[in-house]
Amino acid sequence: MKPQLFIFDADGTLRRTTVPGKPCPDGPGEWQLLPGVRDTLSAICWDQNGYSIGIASNQGGVACGYLTRESASRLLVDMVVSAIGYLPLRSYIELCTCAPIANCQCRKPAPGMLLRILQQSGVPADQALFVGDSEEDMEAAKRAGMHFSWAEDFFA
Repeated sequence: MKPQLFIFDADGTLRRTTVPGKPCPDGPGEWQLLPGVRDTLSAICWDQNGYSIGIASNQGGVACGYLTRESASRLLVDMVVSAIGYLPLRSYIELCTCAPIANCQCRKPAPGMLLRILQQSGVPADQALFVGDSEEDMEAAKRAGMHFSWAEDFFA
């Protein structure tokens, strides 16, 4: 399978928080890319080959008041730009800002964010790959009907 759409989880997959005890960054300077991410993603000719990139990230810190939705979204855009060097034309960023205990349709392992990215991109689920680092990520991909890869394998 050669995917046309690559969707990534953020925390633990593309970036890590540099502040001890925080699962997700609340501001600039509180994160760094994980090893292999920049080399792998910057080597893909996103716009020239028609590939699309998506980010699907649980951002419960918004519901807890640690940061705004706009700030969380900006941090995800900055992460993509840091990894690739620019924001590809076909970029789709979805974040769930519900509290971790919320029972919503977008918070992984629910497939809502992945399904919205598929709809926005127009790419069928069987031509999409979700890369993540948790059982919740794997379950969300399964529920969305898409392929899944563990981050450690994808970036190896």
